Amino acid sequence: MTFYEAEIERIRNAVYSNDKQIETVIAIRNFINNNYESDINLDLLSHIRFVSKYHLLRLFKRYYGLTPRQYLMDKRIEKSKEYLKNGASVTETCFAVGFNSLGSFSTLFKTKTGKSPTEYQKEQLSRSKSNFES
Repeated sequence: MTFYEAEIERIRNAVYSNDKQIETVIAIRNFINNNYESDINLDLLSHIRFVSKYHLLRLFKRYYGLTPRQYLMDKRIEKSKEYLKNGASVTETCFAVGFNSLGSFSTLFKTKTGKSPTEYQKEQLSRSKSNFES
């Protein structure tokens, strides 16, 4: 191996040393995005990528600033907004996005958005009516 080949290899190892970590967190994020309505927990996620759940937790937090659970809840709230805008009932929305309890869904929704799911839906429907009438 020439000096230049050795230098290129050294630089490649330094620059791409965390490729596997990045692949892992991206795969986990994609899994959450595609399965947000399922019962997802840290054990399941760690088994998907064959990595310690504590290591996965640290990696995900490092790259996304949230734990996988926080990311999942944000994704569910984001999707629930779409359901509510499209006229689904609060109960239908709650179970469609993966919550098991209407109370916990409503509480989290209000915490994240500042409005109850019903208030949010009424506001969105009145906005769409006013945009339609304009």
